[in-house]
Amino acid sequence: MKKIISAAGAPAAIGPYSQATEYQGVIYVSGQLPLDPKTGVLSQDDIQSQTRLILNNVSHILQAGGSSLAHVLKVSILLKDINDFAAVNEAYAAFFPENPPARVCYQAAALPKDARIEMEVTAIKGEA
Repeated sequence: MKKIISAAGAPAAIGPYSQATEYQGVIYVSGQLPLDPKTGVLSQDDIQSQTRLILNNVSHILQAGGSSLAHVLKVSILLKDINDFAAVNEAYAAFFPENPPARVCYQAAALPKDARIEMEVTAIKGEA
């Protein structure tokens, strides 16, 4: 049975979707923009700060679902500008210091709220 996951420490969904769902021990985190979890306002900080904000928000969602960043299987990253790739990698690497998950990263023509970055994550249940 599908379970809906909602974390108070992460931004609410901006549309008709859940922050995450879980089915048979696999957690699917919806695309996350760099939104302040308290205000829902899009961050205007540099791309590295936005990357860290997203991954902190994802961490809260995974914790609410009984998991952690250590159990992430795959990350999909969408960038407004592929030239941000190196800066995103630098911030991203701090969250996955060893045995990083599979990943895809590509440039998108446009993202919701005109964001510079969006991430979608798939993980399995399990505490770090």
